[in-house]
Amino acid sequence: MAAALKSASEAGTLVLTISNPEHHNALGPEIYVAGVEALNAAENNPDVHSVILTGEGRIFSAGGQLQRLLKAREGQLEAQRQAVDSLHSWIDSIRTFPKPVIAAVEGPAAGAGFALALACDLIVASEAAFFSMAYAKVGLSPDGGASWHLARALPRALASDALMRGTRLSAQQLAQHGLVNQVAAEGAALGTALQLAADLNARAGNVLASVKELIQHAELHGLPAHLTEEREHFMRNLVHANAGEGISAFLDKREPRFR
Repeated sequence: MAAALKSASEAGTLVLTISNPEHHNALGPEIYVAGVEALNAAENNPDVHSVILTGEGRIFSAGGQLQRLLKAREGQLEAQRQAVDSLHSWIDSIRTFPKPVIAAVEGPAAGAGFALALACDLIVASEAAFFSMAYAKVGLSPDGGASWHLARALPRALASDALMRGTRLSAQQLAQHGLVNQVAAEGAALGTALQLAADLNARAGNVLASVKELIQHAELHGLPAHLTEEREHFMRNLVHANAGEGISAFLDKREPRFR
């Protein structure tokens, strides 16, 4: 069965499932391209309020295929360069997508699979999930933004250990460092992620887009510039219909009905 990125709709949430069970949901260019296309379509779809990225069965993703890398060494380096660029396009599209993206992780998230989870806004992982940057074990350095995310989210010693030795990290360890938002029972990562998505879907979409953009830009400039950007987002959202509804609902002691 060919590798694919399956899609399904669940009450306002687009669920994207990495499906390559014969190879532990290994990733490849066809999945990267499908991921970018799926997010591009979802961005302008008013029926999609959030996205969940998960893997088929009890595996998130084992990352890239080593057989493909061996072929690259034998004369397909340009094709491999393009494949890495495709992965990075998907990572960037997740980061800049204006709606929440949640990773629902069961079992292993290794290599590029770990990088994909890190690119998401929130991570729900089962008790049986584990995360590994095993590149160094096969003589490679990381891709997919893994070193960028881990260097910013973990203490330097732990990030170095994960990237230099490929140390396996549990869901509980990453939760302690704020990288995993919720640890679910084994087999319940997707269900828990759907509950989290439902909570997000009830929020004002324009506000979630602003928050995501502000978080993204906070890494790019200093506080004075960021304060200016916060002001502009605040004023833009203040005149949006959702602010009128939200403020009125709060004063009326009722649940808001955002558009």
